[in-house]
Amino acid sequence: MRTHHRDDGMVTAEAAVVLPVLVLVLAVAVWVLACVTAQLRCVDAAREGARRAARGDLSSEVQAAARTAAPRGAGVTVQERGDEVVVVVSAQVAPFGGALRRLGAVDVEGRATALRESTVEGLTP
Repeated sequence: MRTHHRDDGMVTAEAAVVLPVLVLVLAVAVWVLACVTAQLRCVDAAREGARRAARGDLSSEVQAAARTAAPRGAGVTVQERGDEVVVVVSAQVAPFGGALRRLGAVDVEGRATALRESTVEGLTP
């Protein structure tokens, strides 16, 4: 004969409460990873653009190369400051899933500066 205890079914009830919290924590962790990945891609894209600009490539070629390496929908800006070229790549990372949409999008940016090669060749050690 089996007797019923007050805590029968507690494990099921606790799992039912904890499981949605675990899913939310996992979703936030994946979103943070997506933000970090987009940030790194922006930095890499800016570096690629700055390298090409330093070589003397056309601005359109610099932007195309940076956009290829950047996250989808990223903006690329090329600024010339005398002998320096500054490439800025910026993007937005939007959260996924209904529960995270309230957090809003995160702006990430990568920036790289390079001297034009003609300037570097003229320098003496």
